[in-house]
Amino acid sequence: MSNKKYSLGIDFGTQSGRAVLVETDTGNIVATAVKEYTHGVMDEYLPDGKTRLEPDWALEHPADYLEVLAVTIPAVLKETGVSPEDVIGIGIDFTACTMLPIKSDGTPLCFLDEFKANPHAYVKLWKHHAAQPEANRLNEIAETMGFDFLKRYGGKISSEWLIPKIMQILDEAPEVYEAADKFIEATDWIILKLTGNERRNSCTAGYKAIWSKREGYPPKEFFKALDPRLENLVDEKLSGDIYPLGGKAGELTKEMAELTGLLPGTAVAVANVDAHVAVPAVGIVEPGKMLMIMGTSTCHMVLGTEERIVPGMCGVVEDGIIPGFLGYEAGQSCVGDHFEWFIENCLPASYKEEAKRMGVNIHKYLREKAKKLRPGESGLIALDWWNGNRSVLVDADLTGVLLGCTLNTKPEEIYRALIEATAYGTNMIIETFENNGVPINELYACGGIAEKDEFMMQIYADVTNREIRISASPQTVALGSAMFGAVAAGKAKGGYDTIFEAAKCMSKVKDEYYKPIPENVEIYKKLYAEYKILHDYFGRGANDVMKRLKDIKKSVSEN
Repeated sequence: MSNKKYSLGIDFGTQSGRAVLVETDTGNIVATAVKEYTHGVMDEYLPDGKTRLEPDWALEHPADYLEVLAVTIPAVLKETGVSPEDVIGIGIDFTACTMLPIKSDGTPLCFLDEFKANPHAYVKLWKHHAAQPEANRLNEIAETMGFDFLKRYGGKISSEWLIPKIMQILDEAPEVYEAADKFIEATDWIILKLTGNERRNSCTAGYKAIWSKREGYPPKEFFKALDPRLENLVDEKLSGDIYPLGGKAGELTKEMAELTGLLPGTAVAVANVDAHVAVPAVGIVEPGKMLMIMGTSTCHMVLGTEERIVPGMCGVVEDGIIPGFLGYEAGQSCVGDHFEWFIENCLPASYKEEAKRMGVNIHKYLREKAKKLRPGESGLIALDWWNGNRSVLVDADLTGVLLGCTLNTKPEEIYRALIEATAYGTNMIIETFENNGVPINELYACGGIAEKDEFMMQIYADVTNREIRISASPQTVALGSAMFGAVAAGKAKGGYDTIFEAAKCMSKVKDEYYKPIPENVEIYKKLYAEYKILHDYFGRGANDVMKRLKDIKKSVSEN
């Protein structure tokens, strides 16, 4: 029998889910398997192909998540030949807030024939922004009633979060609201499926559901003010039973053991959020170090010892990332998506043909052309709001800006301007934290962009004027989940008793890092000053043209 022990990390992303099998003593990943979601992101039609979705909708199918478990876990076991008895723990993470209505036995409403054609019965993905009117109403009522909880979330609750999404269901599909016994985060739903236990985690409850360790949820009179039918929402359809990160949620059921090829009784960790779980995976278990998790969107995570109120942060939650610390989160809702949009919609055929002729990926081809430009050479500047602004303005109704184009403007210049715009957005977040008493001494980055895109990471180092260290694991988020899986199993089984111990042995950071180039820093300071002027002009109410254009678009599409 092997002495080597392993844990599994399962990371449910926006387009796919992946499982990694990790050595608990070293943190080395021995196998990875990925499963693209069969239904993908549904933002135009339901699976029936007939039920059309309105603008700003983003849904997923929960059956896809179960497929991930059924496909990826057996795949990593088969590839490695590792015995299921040597897999001591499982940890999972998810995008958030990604929520769904379920029956009391855990069945999603969209599995039932009567609700298959009802969009509100499906999973509302994190980037579902159609609950903005509800978020606006919630924020207005919370402010009028003088509730302090808004301060913990930078002054506004986002349309991406749990309560606005539930409000939208009640407003537009009361029959779904009535039929739902519970509204649950997808990450907690997977734990319910794996273990048979409902163990809601403190991370999603704290950051996405307006719960706090000290105060719980807002009081009933607040929910009643939102809508009289919501008065007993917490007692009837949520849960005040919240579990801390690093805890054990339960053990794998016989049914799920058969589905995955693991042993019944395998330890399962309390669920987590993708961005948050990455923090210990790069060894951050102390304040003053910010981690940027860079993918389709970017999350910015930092630990603190005191609760500070930071405008536009996504939240500050006690024990929200690492036990014993305040966990701060901010984010940008459009980064990788930004560049994908540009490549899919704005490139001339000649560029694609040339890239193909050279045998290089179109992103790489564009990067090489953009690299030859000096900072400021294009005369362009952009605002990175193609998918709204998460931090620091917390406004999904904001849209993108590109300024400075002429008849000589080239695609690579626009591409570079879009990259720089996301770096300015990150710098705005760092500056806002520091101005409000949360120091950021070091930057770390992980995710596909951090790992593969040296050009972009150098721009970030130059714009922020900070050194940036990069995760050495190709699957940082899934590694973080595997670390929590090892903690759920405990030291006696070959894991760890705390996440601090796990971080010492399992976390990964590369030796080399990015350093700011002084001459670039000086030019970017000037460009960033211009970005700030545009940011405040369009984002803080001086000119609401973006919202007026959205209103016109809506009125035209309705007629």
